[in-house]
Amino acid sequence: MNEHTQPGADGSEHDHGALGDAEYAQFMELAAEEGFDTADVEGAIEEAGHGPLPVLAVVGRPNVGKSTLVNRIIGRREAVVEDKPGVTRDRVTYEAEWSGRRFKVVDTGGWEQDVLGIDASVAAQAEYAIEAADAVVFVVDSTVGATDTDQAVVRLLRKAGKPVVLCANKVDGPSGEADASYLWSLGLGEPHPVSALHGRGTGDMLDAVLEALPEAPQETFGAAGLGGPRRIALIGRPNVGKSSLLNKVAGEERVVVNEIAGTTRDPVDEMIELGGTTWKFVDTAGIRKRVHLQQGADYYASLRTAAAVEKAEVAVVLLDAADAISVQDQRIVTMAVEAGRALVLAYNKWDTLDEERRYYLEREIETELGQVAWAPRVNVSARTGRHMEKLVPAIETALAGWETRVPTGRLNAFLGELVASHPHPVRGGKQPRILFGTQAGTRPPRFVLFASGFIEHGYRRYVERRLREEFGFEGTPIHISVRVREKRSRKK
Repeated sequence: MNEHTQPGADGSEHDHGALGDAEYAQFMELAAEEGFDTADVEGAIEEAGHGPLPVLAVVGRPNVGKSTLVNRIIGRREAVVEDKPGVTRDRVTYEAEWSGRRFKVVDTGGWEQDVLGIDASVAAQAEYAIEAADAVVFVVDSTVGATDTDQAVVRLLRKAGKPVVLCANKVDGPSGEADASYLWSLGLGEPHPVSALHGRGTGDMLDAVLEALPEAPQETFGAAGLGGPRRIALIGRPNVGKSSLLNKVAGEERVVVNEIAGTTRDPVDEMIELGGTTWKFVDTAGIRKRVHLQQGADYYASLRTAAAVEKAEVAVVLLDAADAISVQDQRIVTMAVEAGRALVLAYNKWDTLDEERRYYLEREIETELGQVAWAPRVNVSARTGRHMEKLVPAIETALAGWETRVPTGRLNAFLGELVASHPHPVRGGKQPRILFGTQAGTRPPRFVLFASGFIEHGYRRYVERRLREEFGFEGTPIHISVRVREKRSRKK
């Protein structure tokens, strides 16, 4: 969008986020007057001002050490690791950093679906993850060598055309490197011998990953006047009516839903004209839940939802108004928020509700989805088409909020009034103050606040609420980071 860079004294470029050159210069003067280190301020703006991060998918058959490798890449134990396949996780996307570069990691885990067979299961997972990826790490167990399943994934990777880094895992010493060399036969280039468990060789592999990853996602977001339709992810738990809604807004039967989870895939991107504008709907319909496949279907749904959200600008979360808001509904909403996408909540089957159900639904929305009260809401019926005309204005509202930027001068006038009227509570005899701030980026709005001391989470929530009251930001998450001024005595 309006991202700018300015050469530094050494000829390097500093990322100004959404700040123009003049605004950036004025802001740095203000930071210096308040006693902040220039390099720290520049780092804070650069960190908060980044656009969409490139996505790395980690794929491979079960039990080759993918989740262990993901934990190694992100530097903490978050992906669930067990010695058996079938471990289901709700979250599949993490943020990582290596050599100063940040990127997202999609963990496909090792879910083996016996009913479909291992080949179909691995291929389905890999395909969903590769959809969202800018580059892929393909993990192979070097102690076993390339299996038929590995060969199937190789064919999938070649078809996708994404950059691939081949990871030969479970190489715990020099003797294992000979086993890794046999993986040249896969035709994916140099195998990188790694022990995800002990960390051996992971640094060299990550260097190769950075070479494969683009600086920014290959597919840039469309924008008015810049060409390319805006991308909408239609997401929700299985059987909530996503296919029916997509067919209704398209005006024809575009999507055929298969009864078996994770096998037949529907067309993913649908170009649909609504309200005089062409939109690209990233469809996630087609994953149905059977009792004996329930755990696996949920996992596939999470993986495919993550892939769709990564490709989209707006997430339209479809909820079944006739059912109670479930934990799965909340997880899907959280996934969209954490990905930083604009958000619209669409309540389907509204025409079937009686007065009692409407009353209880409103109470559920207040308690279960209160954290996204800022999201536009539409009550629709995919079956009858009721209120479909309200979907486009809600999407446009969310996009507008997602792209809103507050000039630094106006933001600091607002912050000054906020601190004066509602100062931070005194803690331990000290009262930290927000000194100044700037909006370092948009899509979603990202703010950096500079303070004299630690700002409590509750006060940050208050600041976010007041930002929304003052400037709108309807339909978008807001990211707020705080930098604390070091003690002046340390800088003398």
